Amino acid sequence: MGTRFGAGFALLCWLAAAGVSGGGQTHTHTVLLVTIDGLRWQEVFHGAEQGLIDRDAGGVPEPARIREQFWSESDRERRRQLMPFLWDVIAIEGQILGDPDQDFHVRCSNKRYFSYPGYHELLCGFADPAIDSNQKRNNPNPTVLEWLHRRPGFPGRVAAFASWDVFPFILNRGRSGIYVNAGWQPLEFFRNPTEKIQWNKLAAEIPRYWSGVRYDAFTLKGASEYWHLRKPRLLYVALGEPDDWAHAGRYDLYLQATQRCDRYLRQLWESVQPKTGQTARTTLIVTTDHGRGDGREGWKSHGAQFPGSDRIWIAILGPDTPATGVRRQGTATQAQVAATVAALLGEDFSATDPRVAPPLPGVLKTKRP
Repeated sequence: MGTRFGAGFALLCWLAAAGVSGGGQTHTHTVLLVTIDGLRWQEVFHGAEQGLIDRDAGGVPEPARIREQFWSESDRERRRQLMPFLWDVIAIEGQILGDPDQDFHVRCSNKRYFSYPGYHELLCGFADPAIDSNQKRNNPNPTVLEWLHRRPGFPGRVAAFASWDVFPFILNRGRSGIYVNAGWQPLEFFRNPTEKIQWNKLAAEIPRYWSGVRYDAFTLKGASEYWHLRKPRLLYVALGEPDDWAHAGRYDLYLQATQRCDRYLRQLWESVQPKTGQTARTTLIVTTDHGRGDGREGWKSHGAQFPGSDRIWIAILGPDTPATGVRRQGTATQAQVAATVAALLGEDFSATDPRVAPPLPGVLKTKRP
């Protein structure tokens, strides 16, 4: 009993010092949480990998065209060409964690290094050994979305849009009561009824490369329309194409999907910015569910058998986050994202379960008086 009390007291002291104590007042009113499935830290921090812009290693039918689009001798320019919003905006006005070259290491702690275990860790705040497959079974543990949905001020103001059709199970849609739109589910919320007809007709008629994963453009459109109509306080957007194109062995399409995801981030961010004279009160958190392997074959896959699959990255931009750019010398885990989301909204998710990891260090300014 004394040990548990001492650990709990130490955690409370740490949280208070970091300005993230339960119920604390923050500038953030709304959080946009975006995940880009399977996007490697290598491309995030270094841009396109020259050895994979190749017919054999990367399945690239037109290497010269892809080099013209994504290659530069400078890794800083390469990464900016691939993800201009990340590097022109978030890296200047916010911060990015997970660059091994800067001795900052962000890792998954679930030991599986594939999607359902990764999303569970990210959204529940801890790794559960029982989550050991991507099967469509309801998550027995509450996510931070479900928990917030039950808090005062949040009922009906938490929603998720996902490209992968397993998300209704990861978020346990039936139990949680959260609005979840995933896979090829029709889009329901549109400001313009004509657009609703057009988008859903298009989704029904275009060829579906993956039966369980819709193209990210539909997920982005659904999330954006929902944002404007319902004004959620927590909106989760789970993009999926980079992972699927990597599994297909198409490095060119992986790069292009990554660039589109960066463009979607910009569109989301710009759409939620306040009118002139109003204070910005939205925080954007961007991360991934797992890393990938390395080399000519390893980049296509991930999992415990592919070294490096545990390494991920996290980017944060918002009124409570210091503009430190690429973070140096530190460690963090995927599990810390859930409590960080709650802390930004003035809530203490890590107090709900001793397994839940504390918020990420250094991403919240001192609590305002």
